[in-house]
Amino acid sequence: MYHQQFEPNSYYYPEPEPKPQPSFLKRVLHLVREVLETIVPAVLIALLINLFLAQATRVYGQSMEPNLHTDQRLVVEKLSYNRHIRQLLRLSGPERGDVVVIRLESQGDELLIKRVIGLPGDVVEIHDGLVFVNGQPLNEPYVAGATTTGFYAPTTIPPLQIFVLGDNRGFSNDSRSFGTIPLEDVVGRAWFSYWPPEQIGFVK
Repeated sequence: MYHQQFEPNSYYYPEPEPKPQPSFLKRVLHLVREVLETIVPAVLIALLINLFLAQATRVYGQSMEPNLHTDQRLVVEKLSYNRHIRQLLRLSGPERGDVVVIRLESQGDELLIKRVIGLPGDVVEIHDGLVFVNGQPLNEPYVAGATTTGFYAPTTIPPLQIFVLGDNRGFSNDSRSFGTIPLEDVVGRAWFSYWPPEQIGFVK
């Protein structure tokens, strides 16, 4: 009797049917979803950082010379001047000598950069080219020997407000003209200079 012989490799294996390709619309929707899943969280994180932690700003004008210059770019940290976050994290409040960014409605919402001179409860006065805080002349190495122009009668800084001056006293619009600043109008503390390269460093 004849028996048909089959080689081990001679069996027929049918080719698997190709998987149906997604339509063009489905591919586009999938791509859009992937992009949104990547971009939306990044945008939300950036917004939260900008709202609560830090933001970038640029120096305009000469009111903070010789320490800050026009077009210098700064990172502004917001924790020190956000009352709720400061209390939550038990951070110290504003300090004399801080360089701060403020936004005043009376100045057209323009961002101004000034130095904190008087804190709540301090008595500030200006005469004879000097700034006095609580009856004592203030040591101000950052003004590079410049005198403080004008006269400011002894004034007690109200609660939750600060008194600010520009380092370039002869060319600064500051608390001598617009008075004390509510802390809620302080955007934050100028913390770090990142541009131009030769001015990279912490703001002092």
